[in-house]
Amino acid sequence: MDISFLGGPRPQRGVGVVAPFDFALDRELWRWVPDEVSLHLTRTPYVPVEVSLDLARLVSEHETLSDGVRTLTAIAPEVVAYACTSGSFVGGIAGERAMCEAMTQAGAIPSVTTSGALLEALTELGVRRVALVTPYTVSVTRALEEYVAEAGVLVTGCAFMGLTRHIWKVPYRDVADMARRAVRGATDALFISCTNLPTYDVIPQLEAELRIPVLSANQVTMWAALRRLGTRAVGPYQALIDPAARIDPAAGSGPVLPGALPEALPNVPGEEQQQEGPT
Repeated sequence: MDISFLGGPRPQRGVGVVAPFDFALDRELWRWVPDEVSLHLTRTPYVPVEVSLDLARLVSEHETLSDGVRTLTAIAPEVVAYACTSGSFVGGIAGERAMCEAMTQAGAIPSVTTSGALLEALTELGVRRVALVTPYTVSVTRALEEYVAEAGVLVTGCAFMGLTRHIWKVPYRDVADMARRAVRGATDALFISCTNLPTYDVIPQLEAELRIPVLSANQVTMWAALRRLGTRAVGPYQALIDPAARIDPAAGSGPVLPGALPEALPNVPGEEQQQEGPT
């Protein structure tokens, strides 16, 4: 059999991804990637700590990031992405920028982080008011609120799950329920945090229901990384990826939905409280 006519394989462009040791959604990342791009993933070293601010700090140490980037240099990716939301917002905007600098110096290539990509996406869509959904405890969720506020974006509502492990097991229906609870009053967009929280298939359904752009951690990470390559992420009817799917925030947000709406996160000095979430 003559297979000489097949040629190929097609030339590939590489995106390096440094993810926390417990990241479980490699396949979800691939769903945003066009055929001519390959993902090359590496993970941070295991530490016996549950999802928390302490874990976020451990998996985002500059030495850890630099080691991760250096493991990817042999395959010469054109950009490297740090795929962890809490790890990239825990140090605020200055901390996120320092992380990018450390990764770039380690690999001599452009670098992005999930939280940096979030702010880039909010700017791209002209978002000044955002609702948040997180799987985190209250302390980690507050740190995200502070990060977004530092960028000058108003948090209009927030719902959190209080989870410290097995976040990748949360079903879409629970993500959608939390989204409905977070969106209250006028808001320009919804952000679903955590790269370990499945979101790909729920984004277009939520955008159609809520009538606002819906962003997720994995989505903005891949969008920003591929943007550095001069190419586009792929995905059905997602406002960030497809300009034709965008709703002008100036035209008003979707309706306030019925049902129980969460109060603002409680101010409890010296003690962390958690809201029950899915198991």
